[in-house]
Amino acid sequence: MTEFDPGPPPEFAEIFARVPDYASHKQHFWYDWGPIFYRGRLDGSARVLCVASDPGPTERVAMRTLVGDAGQRVQGFLAKIGLTRSYLCLNAFAYALHPSSFWKGPEILRDEDHLAWRNELFDRVKGPELRAVIAFGFQAQEAVDLWEGKGNLTVFEVPHPSSRSPGQLLEAWRDAVTRLREIVPADPEGEPVAPNYADTFREEDYARIPHGDLPFGVPEWFSDDSWGRTATPRHNNCVDRPDPDDGHTLIWIAPRS
Repeated sequence: MTEFDPGPPPEFAEIFARVPDYASHKQHFWYDWGPIFYRGRLDGSARVLCVASDPGPTERVAMRTLVGDAGQRVQGFLAKIGLTRSYLCLNAFAYALHPSSFWKGPEILRDEDHLAWRNELFDRVKGPELRAVIAFGFQAQEAVDLWEGKGNLTVFEVPHPSSRSPGQLLEAWRDAVTRLREIVPADPEGEPVAPNYADTFREEDYARIPHGDLPFGVPEWFSDDSWGRTATPRHNNCVDRPDPDDGHTLIWIAPRS
């Protein structure tokens, strides 16, 4: 593996270092694991900005967002519109939000410090190549709606990849793929004619996370959980938070050689 992401350039590292303090809201987050910020291009070449809700346990290990089961679904989505590298993934929250605090999310998103920091970040990534924003799920849609600087960018609001309504997810993603193919130029090695989504989510609808999106040294298998999806018992993520110490313990499973 020779391709890897060396990390954010200085101007983005400076913004990330100024992430607002979550301490006053820490009961709503897996706070002690710290923040996760991005995955993809920070050099202005992104044609699509993907915004999700918050990072999961796999993201903590990778130090990049959208790399677990949800991320591999999003990567498959990007592949269907012909993108293999010209994208950027961010989150509404830099910390992982407890599902039980779902409805607290909009209030925190509107917090003055959080809103100003997030919109500054969104403004900074709005490069000349950006054609569309895809907001995956409610929290992301709220965050993008609060972004005053998005201007006339085309925004697609679709279900989160972990949605519990698979029929609605597939219908919305299928429509978004069709429309995005019309406005987003494909990468040279992309295949925007790949089959769109059918009536069920299939293994071929997933895609591995490119090593160019990940730090140097992650295992070769880390970006592709297909082995876990066919395991018995099945597990869609190689990293999990175990009860009862989910706030301070992660379980990371490797495939057997």
